Amino acid sequence: MASNALAAGSARTRASAALFRRPWLRATLLLSAPGAWFVLIYLAALVLLFVSALWSVESFTGKLEHTWTLENFETLVKVPAYRTVALRTIGIAAAVTVTDALLAVPFAFYAARVAPRRVSSFLFVAVLIPLWSSYLVRVFAWRLILAHDGILNWTLEEVGFGSVNIGYSNWAMWIVFSYIWLPFMILPVWAAIERVPSSYLEASADLGARGWRTFRSVLFPLIVPGIAAGAIFTFSLTLGDFITPTLVGGAGSQLIGNVVYQNVGVANNIPFAAAFAVVPVIVMGLFLLLARRLGAFEAL
Repeated sequence: MASNALAAGSARTRASAALFRRPWLRATLLLSAPGAWFVLIYLAALVLLFVSALWSVESFTGKLEHTWTLENFETLVKVPAYRTVALRTIGIAAAVTVTDALLAVPFAFYAARVAPRRVSSFLFVAVLIPLWSSYLVRVFAWRLILAHDGILNWTLEEVGFGSVNIGYSNWAMWIVFSYIWLPFMILPVWAAIERVPSSYLEASADLGARGWRTFRSVLFPLIVPGIAAGAIFTFSLTLGDFITPTLVGGAGSQLIGNVVYQNVGVANNIPFAAAFAVVPVIVMGLFLLLARRLGAFEAL
């Protein structure tokens, strides 16, 4: 028994020494499992998505035909309704991203640089609390607020401004999306502002720069990676959502996710759904390239 234990200990020592001398081997063993998961689950799913988009459905029987065709992509380009849905989706995602950035930067600056420690801690918890509740609960709450007889119109009528009637519209989608994804923008921006040395801002003030000049020339360039990191979340989450448009959008508020869902669950046209799902994948790929140039990956 003693000799077996000694042999096992010697084998472990030799293995440890071999790994110590070969850092590449340690990295390979460490990343092999998650790398295999990434390749088999994520990349394989994307490949199957592209392959499915090249198939077709027999119009009479509804049977899936494994024949290669670009008809689905041609339909996306030629049919104006689908182009409108794609542009609407990208536009709403961009509007939500810009809105959240405009709200997140002053909030995060106050919380990170101006507010006392206790107030800063309270604000941090306040940002996280909405994430603890159900996504559907938050959407339904806004649906009640923005409805024709909701609290927003009631309040405006009471103070004499009249109702705005923005429920079940693209405006409603923009407001709800901006609210839901705002924490995902605030947190990266907050972290980016905290990483800026206070000496930079003090040096700018000592050189005579006022607040706006300091923000524009010193602070903003340093927090751009944090804004880009938050934009990855807000843009991608809006791009693929279909629940919020269903609950608070109107008849002309369909996004790509809604069309994909209808073609999978109602029309049973999986190839066309796959072709339309390729659009946000390509858009997000281009967006990630832009975010990478802005340093977003270093801020995540």
